[in-house]
Amino acid sequence: MDKVKCPDTRWSWIEVNLSALRRNTQAFKRQLERGVQMMCVVKADAYGHGAIQCVKTMQQAGASQLAVATVEEGVALRQAGVQMPILILSEPPVDCVGTLVEYDLMPSVYTADFALALGEAAAAADRVARYHLAIDTGMTRIGVRRQDVVELRRTIDFHRGLECAGTFTHFATADVLDDWDFALQLNRFNEAVAALRGAGLSTGLVHCDNTPGTVLHPECHYDMCRVGIGLYGLQPAETTVPRIELEPVMSVRGRVTRVVYPQVGDGVGYGMTYRVPKQNIQIATVPVGYADGLARELSNNMDVLVNGRRARQVGNICMDQFMLAVDVNSTRSYKPTGPVEAGDVVTLIGADGDERITADEMAAQRRTINYEVVCDFGMRLQKIYT
Repeated sequence: MDKVKCPDTRWSWIEVNLSALRRNTQAFKRQLERGVQMMCVVKADAYGHGAIQCVKTMQQAGASQLAVATVEEGVALRQAGVQMPILILSEPPVDCVGTLVEYDLMPSVYTADFALALGEAAAAADRVARYHLAIDTGMTRIGVRRQDVVELRRTIDFHRGLECAGTFTHFATADVLDDWDFALQLNRFNEAVAALRGAGLSTGLVHCDNTPGTVLHPECHYDMCRVGIGLYGLQPAETTVPRIELEPVMSVRGRVTRVVYPQVGDGVGYGMTYRVPKQNIQIATVPVGYADGLARELSNNMDVLVNGRRARQVGNICMDQFMLAVDVNSTRSYKPTGPVEAGDVVTLIGADGDERITADEMAAQRRTINYEVVCDFGMRLQKIYT
């Protein structure tokens, strides 16, 4: 690990493996029949991986559209020169309709007032604003009620400034095999789409499969699939593991900035929640903390990798740093080979030699999901693309 490049200003960083990202994107593309489009979800700065850089790789690997969570995320992609269709995965505040038109961003639509305001802004600019109709089929988060889809469309379709480019819903339990709620949502969505078509209303691209749905439910790929977490090499659920092979894209690393041999009984960190139990214990400091996404709840309860072996984090994780302990005299395998030195690379997520710590391992320790882990690390750490 000594040859790893790192920032000059701070010894902590994220490595983003663009080759793995490309292979993951291609793996999902192979799941789709010819003619089915793939919308890559790059919200939250591509789940912490860096949206602008990731989009370039995704497009080369077969992505045809993008999805983000906020107008700001869409604007940033446009300002970076991205020209692919971009969907905002919710209906934003009505005050931003001018920005949507200016940057050619497609919002989700599910209220008439917003849609008509969008149409007015587009017509004033002599443009047509494309949108996707979001249908609530049971997740109770966003969307027009399935019973009201035809009425909504008839209310807004007269406007020359509007064009329905897509119709979609979002599944709450697509990762559960043979699930009753999934089947109910799918049936409701199909009925809503049929009602629209029966009324002579265009649906645009019909899409409902998210990442687990794309893998587990090819029967409802329809016109397009929305793929998110899997692109970054993380499985959305245990049920998808046997169905698609993915490579983690993110590694999180730091270098040791300080090493000391404290006295027996000396405390480590705020609150001194760890005390040195015996002689010849090294305490090493690494500049990654909870402001970088390393959750404080992991304090005294996580491993890191040093020199290809596991070492234990000790003391309360600080805002910008954490400490680890190495028993120099230990003969057990659970320690780095030899004493730790300043400058040694420490891996929080990723591989070092034959050992690996995954986002799933850290998520289990935090009692959360791998999505949150990688998003959190994307907050402040500098990204290095390989």
